[in-house]
Amino acid sequence: MVLPAHLKENVLYSHQGLTYGGFVLGNSVKLKSVLEGFKCVLKYLEERKVDSLFLKPIPNIYCKSPSDELEYLLFLTEANCYRKDTLSVIDFNNRIKVSNDRKNGYKRGVKNNLKVKEVDTFEEFWNDILTKNLQSKHQVQPVHSVEEITYLKEKFPKHIRQFNVYDGDEIVAGTTIFETSQLAHSQYISGNDDKNALGSLDFLHMYLLDDVFKDKQYFDFGISNEDEGTKINEGLQYWKEGFGARTIVQNFYEVPTKNHNLLNDVFL
Repeated sequence: MVLPAHLKENVLYSHQGLTYGGFVLGNSVKLKSVLEGFKCVLKYLEERKVDSLFLKPIPNIYCKSPSDELEYLLFLTEANCYRKDTLSVIDFNNRIKVSNDRKNGYKRGVKNNLKVKEVDTFEEFWNDILTKNLQSKHQVQPVHSVEEITYLKEKFPKHIRQFNVYDGDEIVAGTTIFETSQLAHSQYISGNDDKNALGSLDFLHMYLLDDVFKDKQYFDFGISNEDEGTKINEGLQYWKEGFGARTIVQNFYEVPTKNHNLLNDVFL
């Protein structure tokens, strides 16, 4: 068992710099071992005056094997679920019919002779599309700078991929994909002001779903949440569900470290 985490004042976070955090478990680990490990962590933290442990457990779709041991232990330790985000996920084994809106968008892309290219660099998408959109619509920057995403690509060349859409020689849309053995996740999705007229994002994702990642188990469009999970961008949610995506929940927890004693005598 491994717990990536960092300490801030009297709170341990796993992990503020990561989308998902929590214990990393091996395939052969048993529930009793996870319980003992979790109890030891909480007890260790309490002894060092750390009051709380914040966890963002990895959704099951990202696990190679079913793994809800931590969810059960969080229940036993009376953890507070303080936030829930909603992931829009396609299960390729039970894929739901694509909506007419998304089909029509794809047809506009075909009619406009759009082309999808996988590229090895991120500057074009970051500088011409993504950063401009985030700044104008939300007054924010991408979570990763172009230097950071390039660095990650160098470290994980098979797991981070960039797909751009072109109208002639002009980039008009793109997405950055984080890929695992069983799943592909659109980390960033963005198009220029003509994306609806061109059908660029529909064209791109139909290509990814029907050709590039059709042999995966899942495709994760990510969240449409705002305001710490309490609101949903309705238009964005509608767009993702049009491809056949359905909702998977990610939970966020705060665990009082003193509650390690609640893990005593669980097994009869």
